Amino acid sequence: MRRITRRGFAVAALGAATSLLAAGSAAPAARAPRREMRGMWLATVANLDWPSRAKLTAEEQQRELRAHFDTAVKRRLNAVFFQVRPTADALWPSPYEPWAQYLTGQQGRDPGWDPLDFAVREAHRRDLELHAWFNPYRIANHTDPKRLVAGHPARRHPEWVVAYGGKLYYNPGLPEVRGFVQDAMLDAVARYPVDGVHFDDYFYPYPVAGRQFDDDAAYEEYGGDFATRAAWRRNNIDRLVHEMAQRLASGGQQDGRTVRFGVSPFAVWRNQATDPKGSRTRAGVQTYDDLYADTRRWVREGWIDYIVPQVYWPIGTQAADYAELVPWWARTVDGTGVDLYIGEALYKEGDSTPAGWKDPAELSRHLTLAHRYPQVGGHVYFSAKEVARDRVGALARVVRDHYGPAARP
Repeated sequence: MRRITRRGFAVAALGAATSLLAAGSAAPAARAPRREMRGMWLATVANLDWPSRAKLTAEEQQRELRAHFDTAVKRRLNAVFFQVRPTADALWPSPYEPWAQYLTGQQGRDPGWDPLDFAVREAHRRDLELHAWFNPYRIANHTDPKRLVAGHPARRHPEWVVAYGGKLYYNPGLPEVRGFVQDAMLDAVARYPVDGVHFDDYFYPYPVAGRQFDDDAAYEEYGGDFATRAAWRRNNIDRLVHEMAQRLASGGQQDGRTVRFGVSPFAVWRNQATDPKGSRTRAGVQTYDDLYADTRRWVREGWIDYIVPQVYWPIGTQAADYAELVPWWARTVDGTGVDLYIGEALYKEGDSTPAGWKDPAELSRHLTLAHRYPQVGGHVYFSAKEVARDRVGALARVVRDHYGPAARP
C-alpha cells in the first residue's frame, strides 16, 4: 500500500517529561504536534453510541449523528472511526448484506436514508476524517440463524457459520468466507470517499472457558500444510489482513485516492513469559495465541498503515501496565512506516477498579507518558457517548492539558 511517512514529533526532554508525570501534570498545550491523531470510536452495535435506540426517525438519527460530530470538534478531535458493519449487516445500501437492525429495530428494513453517505459528508464538512470501521466475522449476538432476515448470506450458506459462546460467526478458515467478507467491506470503500478502513479486535472470537470453536471440517480440508491448528488459524487471519491491504492498494491506484488501513487489537500481542519478544505483562489473553491475530507481524511486514492497540489499563497496573505497553508498541513500529496511535479507555474513567481510573487526571497522564515516544502519533478514545458525557471530566482535562492548537490527523 502507499504509505504516509511515519510522523516526527516535537517532544520535551525525557527528564522534563518524567517530572511532569510524577507531578500528575501534563505537557503544555503549546507542545502539541502539528500532526496528531485525535480520534474517537463511534459504535453502532447494540446501539452502543448511535442511534441511541432503534426506531428513531431519520431526522432524529441524523440530528444525533451531527451532535456526535459536533462534540468531536468541540473536544478538538480530528477523526471518527464509524462502525458501519457491526454484525454482518450494513449502514449503507449494500448488495451483499442486509440493513443493520440497529437502525430500525428490524434487520433488513430500509431506514429511508443512507447513514454512511450522510456520515462521510457531515464529517468532512467539519474537517474530520471518517474511517469506516468493520467487524469481519461476527454475524449475530445470538445463536439462532432463524432470527436473521430471510436471504441473509448466513442463512443461504449455513456451512459458513459457527455458533460459539452465545454468538454466531463466519468461519475464518473457509476461503469463500474470506473472499465474501472482503467483497462486502470493499463495497463501502468503492462507493464512498472514506478516509480509512478499520478492523477492531475481533478475529477468531475471544475464548470462552469450556467451549471449542468448531472448525474441524475446515481444518481437515484446508489445514494439511500446517503443523498445528493454531498455525493454520493464524494463517487464515494473516491472509485476511494481507489480502485486504492488497485489494485496497489496487483499488486506490484505480481511482487515484489513498484509503488507509488500520487495526485496533487487544494490546497484548504475547506476554514475555510466553515469548521473549513479548511485553512484560501477565495478561490472560494474548492476541497471537487466543485470537490467532499476529498483530506484530502485520506491523513488521507493513501490511497495515496504522495500528491502534487498545491499551485499556492505568499506569502501574501489574498484569498489563500502560507504561510497559506503550514503549513496547513504540519499539514494535519503529522503522516500519506504520503509524502508532494508542487506544484509550475513556469509558473506564471514574471506575473504582483498577484504582487508577478513579483519578480524573489518569488519562492526561497517559498522554504525558506517550509524549516521550516519538513513534506515538496520537490517541483514539472509546467511545463517542463517553466523549460527549465525559462523566468525571477526564477528557476535558486532556483537552486543556494537551489539545491546544488544532492538529491534522
